[in-house]
Amino acid sequence: MSLPIPPCLPDGPFTLRTGEDLGLTRRQLYGRSVVIPFPGTRLRADGPVDLAARCRALALTLSERAAFSHVTALRLQNVEVPWRLDRDDRVHVVVPSPVERPQRRGVVGHVTSEGALVRLVGGLLVTTPAQTWRHLAGTLSVDELVVLGDAMTRRKHPACALDDLRPIAAGMHRRRGARRAAEALPLIRPGTDSSMETRTRLVLVRGGLPCPAVNEEQLLDSGEFLAMPDMAYPDLKVAIEYAGDVHRDPGVWRRDVEREARLRDHEWEVVTVIADHVLRRPELLVARVRRAMHAQSVRLGVALPLA
Repeated sequence: MSLPIPPCLPDGPFTLRTGEDLGLTRRQLYGRSVVIPFPGTRLRADGPVDLAARCRALALTLSERAAFSHVTALRLQNVEVPWRLDRDDRVHVVVPSPVERPQRRGVVGHVTSEGALVRLVGGLLVTTPAQTWRHLAGTLSVDELVVLGDAMTRRKHPACALDDLRPIAAGMHRRRGARRAAEALPLIRPGTDSSMETRTRLVLVRGGLPCPAVNEEQLLDSGEFLAMPDMAYPDLKVAIEYAGDVHRDPGVWRRDVEREARLRDHEWEVVTVIADHVLRRPELLVARVRRAMHAQSVRLGVALPLA
């Protein structure tokens, strides 16, 4: 049976020292009534124990200048974590000097002497999305930085703007990841809806095709709205649509089918893409899009765009 927490105890996280000062017994401080997210901190077992709650507990023991960073900052700001880092459930913190670096199990302390752009997120000091992108540039590949940049500048609920990333990349100079950041920045396209759409676009570009337009409204000659394909070469009337998992929402599936039908009704060629094409057979994907572009070029009498 769990032991009751005194009613005078705050609902939020507290330190072991606070619990002792409030008169909690050792059994209460180490029993099932509490959760121990990090040594020296406690959370009530009847309250939230998610990442934000764990970070609030840890913040009680950190320097006032410490900020949550890297994948922790992404999660706190609802930005999709790069696949390669998704299993990293440690809490990352950045501090301005080595003496302030936290030394706790489950915590990774980073030191930066140049300062970091931060903001408050749910009462926590967190590195901005742009600053986080810069921190991760030392770890991620160029394509992974593009995927992350797209995720930060989503069509719906963007975490930041592309203009926020430009000065960050320009200010890196010769620091670790500067070259990758500079190469990735021109490839980022705001307004995407998923990381797989980004990966599809990168496969096409890496395969020698021009960069397609992303989520642009396509209109009929009358000015009436036709569709907004995931990716498109509008002059050639070629659309590339990424089809997600077959178990997706039926309403979304019906809208996708109707959109593709409308495009074909108006002489568009639609190339449907699935994950296997992107991740396992990219050469097949590039070949299909190339054939569609060539066929439409001949049919419409339009020159193929240069890569």
